[in-house]
Amino acid sequence: MKTPCNNFPSLRDAIEAGGTPPGYLIGAEQRTPLGDLLQGSAIASGVENLRGRSVLIDTADPFVAALALIELDGLAQRMTLCPPDLALEHLPYVMRYAEVDVVVTDGRFLSGDNSLGAAQHVLCAPTLVPRVQSSPERLRTEWVLLTSGTTGRPKMVLHTLASLSGAIDASASPTNVIWGTFYDIRRYGGLQIYLRAVLTRSSLLIAGPNEPLADFLKRAGQYGVTHISGTPSHWRRALMSPAAGRIAPRYVRLSGEIADQAILNSLRAFYPDAAISHAFATTEAGVAFDVRDGLSGFPASALTDTPGVSMKVVDSTLRIRSSRTAERYLGEHPPLLKDTEGFIDTGDVAELRDGRYHFQGRRDGVINVGGLKVHPEEVEAVLNRHPRVRLSLVKKKKSPITGALVVADVLLSGASTLEGEPACDLQQSIKQFCRESLAPHKVPAAIRFVPTLAISETGKLVRHDG
Repeated sequence: MKTPCNNFPSLRDAIEAGGTPPGYLIGAEQRTPLGDLLQGSAIASGVENLRGRSVLIDTADPFVAALALIELDGLAQRMTLCPPDLALEHLPYVMRYAEVDVVVTDGRFLSGDNSLGAAQHVLCAPTLVPRVQSSPERLRTEWVLLTSGTTGRPKMVLHTLASLSGAIDASASPTNVIWGTFYDIRRYGGLQIYLRAVLTRSSLLIAGPNEPLADFLKRAGQYGVTHISGTPSHWRRALMSPAAGRIAPRYVRLSGEIADQAILNSLRAFYPDAAISHAFATTEAGVAFDVRDGLSGFPASALTDTPGVSMKVVDSTLRIRSSRTAERYLGEHPPLLKDTEGFIDTGDVAELRDGRYHFQGRRDGVINVGGLKVHPEEVEAVLNRHPRVRLSLVKKKKSPITGALVVADVLLSGASTLEGEPACDLQQSIKQFCRESLAPHKVPAAIRFVPTLAISETGKLVRHDG
């Protein structure tokens, strides 16, 4: 029988629910049994004093944030998760519109910091102190997640534990699971993995602040991580690392970016014993579905056959309605999140081919080449299939004739170098490879070989115009 995790009033109730012994939260320098959080507290000043408050969780160490979420869910009226890359200039805006009156921190900010206004400061630490008897009453805590905004200010998205955990089925969780994620748990993708671990009483390996990728992979191997998630860009970086062989996962999950066939094939080759899936989810729309057949895109039947989720493609973009979607935006003049029927327009363009939808890219990321549309992600998917390409970034370059041209930065695979051959020969070879699959206006006019490509804090390729 299905046991939906969104039936738990709070994270603490899930840990208390019994069943298998609870696992651990594992940070870079310490680990804490989930069960210990039922008797001990990470907030020395008394967590009960935060009942009914609007709390900003702003810590340097994501491990401390992981403890604070368990402490405060069901107790605070609202929790706002501050990601590590939030610009300090935007902090007053977030605090104002989230109505923050308490900042829970590990010392990242000093009490005299003017950017925090008059909010009370409460210290959270990985060392637990005895928990004082508290009221059993559980509040319906609101969770505020931050995502990129078009004006520079972050978008503030309001969820509840029920909407965040709607895709998690406790009864379907295998035993002896140790989760790991390349995401920061204060972002939607990482938070989903955090919730999967806590709500199923499993263990979770959490990346340390600014922890090098190789070190994280080594720790994941040491602790025997069985299930691990990240964006396709995360995974491409991981496969380039000498430490990629330190892990032997049973389950590999991709989300956050388009999972093209090249990265799916690479993961299948490198981790032949792992089940590999790619999920579609956004901070606003929640988790819609995951695909486990090893192919890019998703079958058209997913639109009608996904339990609990209504989906449709309108004007080429995917629309989603379910109990997993956020409730609304917060902020100054917040836009409407849903249409009159309750659907969220994800802005992700999907094209139907042979009974399967393939994501082309973001509607607002199109390059206009002489009036013809080019989705950078579509071109990247072709580039990444070339045997000598590990990763690519397609962008536009201004042109006085066509308005824009398609150009590409290409990172060669770890075992591939120019090896004395002229760069122009390989560039022409890659262009010809593209011509075999793409219309002429989509083929990169120029290809530049680069030593690295920037990955944002969210695990996605940093996109900008050339």
